[in-house]
Amino acid sequence: MRLRARRRCHATLTALLALATAAVLSAAPPASAADTWTEVGSDRADPLTESQGLTSVEVPAGSANRYTGIGTVPIDLSVRGWNHVGDPDASYNGYYIEPYQADSGTAKMYRVQAQGGAWSEYVHTLSSGEALNNSWVAISPDGQWMLSGEYGTMNRFLVFPTPGVNASTSPSANLPQVSVVNLDHPVRDVQGCDFSSATTLLCSSDDPAGTLFGVTKPLLQVDLSAQPSGSGDVSGHVTALRQLPLRSGCSGTFEAEGIDYDRRTGTLRVIVVSPGFCVLTDSKTYRFTKS
Repeated sequence: MRLRARRRCHATLTALLALATAAVLSAAPPASAADTWTEVGSDRADPLTESQGLTSVEVPAGSANRYTGIGTVPIDLSVRGWNHVGDPDASYNGYYIEPYQADSGTAKMYRVQAQGGAWSEYVHTLSSGEALNNSWVAISPDGQWMLSGEYGTMNRFLVFPTPGVNASTSPSANLPQVSVVNLDHPVRDVQGCDFSSATTLLCSSDDPAGTLFGVTKPLLQVDLSAQPSGSGDVSGHVTALRQLPLRSGCSGTFEAEGIDYDRRTGTLRVIVVSPGFCVLTDSKTYRFTKS
């Protein structure tokens, strides 16, 4: 009798364990792309010249990576009110573009350097409901269209003809917003985006709350329904891939900054600025590869 009782007890425990395991598995979140981008290294980010954004430059061949920071804003721009620079980008034919904003006003500015080194300025008058801030630019792989982002909680990205590249643009005319990327999930405090393919963006978010995706400072992927253009809006499916690294000798609030995808090497780089005094010592540009 005791043997049969032990067997019944064992069978009951086994069944309960199976039920508990099934319940845990059914409650677990589905597999995601959280481990798609693997950290492979980092470099110190200078707080004055490498604290806002970065981009790889393909043309001319052998060009160095370029960075923006509070120390890279030219004095003549600053005295005219353009005192904040965001995350830049470079087209595949050698044009380099920096986004600028002022503390007040009704316009934002894009500073463009052509292949030969000459600079020009393209001013955009704000559209109805458009935020003043000008956090980043991302140039489409065909070079003709430029995405730009607004800070805060947003459900869209703005699309412009690429200044200096698209033949419809001129420094003497207003740079028009021509369409929108409508996001299927809100994003917060996006500091940079870059194209990894014709219809895929990788974005760095400085989201401090973590309520949108369950994690603070996420690396986001936005899959577009079509290539952006001036002929109509497109939609974007947003996925949170992982949290960006938050490591420092100081405690406090980190700031996720600009992002760059180098298609020549498949390397993704993201700037994360450290809190407090450590902004001077251990802010980093983290490097990732797709696994």
